[in-house]
Amino acid sequence: MEALIAFTLAAGLMTLTPGLDTALVLRTAAVEGGHRAFLAGTGICAGCLAWGLIAAFGLGALLAASEAAYTALRWAGAAYLLYLGGRMVLRARSGLDGTMDLGESARSDTSPRDWLVRGFITNILNPKVGVFYVTFLPQFVPAGADVLSFTVLLAAIHALEGILWFVALIAATQPLAAVLRRPSIMRALDRITGGVLIAFGLKLVLEAKRS
Repeated sequence: MEALIAFTLAAGLMTLTPGLDTALVLRTAAVEGGHRAFLAGTGICAGCLAWGLIAAFGLGALLAASEAAYTALRWAGAAYLLYLGGRMVLRARSGLDGTMDLGESARSDTSPRDWLVRGFITNILNPKVGVFYVTFLPQFVPAGADVLSFTVLLAAIHALEGILWFVALIAATQPLAAVLRRPSIMRALDRITGGVLIAFGLKLVLEAKRS
């Protein structure tokens, strides 16, 4: 339960940090309407579940093959979290880096179902999401827990948080879009999220030294 609570908080903070997925949903809600924006968000969350399954099977196989290799992956994950967190703190963004232009050339008569596919493809073809899942999720799998089932559970929690966040974005498209575009808000979210990632990375390093 402690691991689930910690992951829910950390993943929730990551979900709230504006990025490509948030930009796609905001743009779709503003231009195509709430229904298609929800379909795009659902596709994105389906991509998260797919990445979770990929990570779960891969991590489970790695643990079964070699405990040392799994430990090495956790060390690599800690290094990645420290790098990513430090980058977010030191180079906090002042905007959405142009991602709000994503899909501007899309036709207004695109089928609603196409937005579900578009959201899924946007997520599943983003290698950063894959790297994030492989490095982030293992930090929250307790010792002795079934890696496969617990990792899938974590991915499902992240996907649910994503759905809830996208619903909130769609329900208040204009006010939230205006707030998220503010440079001060973007910098604050990046720095807070970066600080959380650094804390988790340091926690993993300290635990490894004690073991």
